[in-house]
Amino acid sequence: MDYQKLFFTYDGRINRTPFWIGGTILSVINIVVQAVIHTAFGNGLIGAILLLIISLFLIYPSLCVAIKRYHDRDKSGWWCLILLIPLVGIIWYIIDVGCLRGTIGPNRFGPDPLS
Repeated sequence: MDYQKLFFTYDGRINRTPFWIGGTILSVINIVVQAVIHTAFGNGLIGAILLLIISLFLIYPSLCVAIKRYHDRDKSGWWCLILLIPLVGIIWYIIDVGCLRGTIGPNRFGPDPLS
């Protein structure tokens, strides 16, 4: 698996397996970094600023993974904005990109990643 392409480009399509792998890797990185910062700096202002900076750095790779998965479902990457809807958005997102199969065969975003 090409992790550079998975995390740093939003072109093309990915199926469910790389989506879940990418999401797991990003979540583990987030949890580990948060634990380290919390242990080192506590609940102070410096710790909060560092957590904000790390979160901002993790947004881009997360969006790249999500956009490519939406491309596999033959939807625009703008569908990521559904996550801004409280509760309903996350449920929709998990079902749509995490559980449902992508478009069979090529679509406007590229060839089928399973072929």
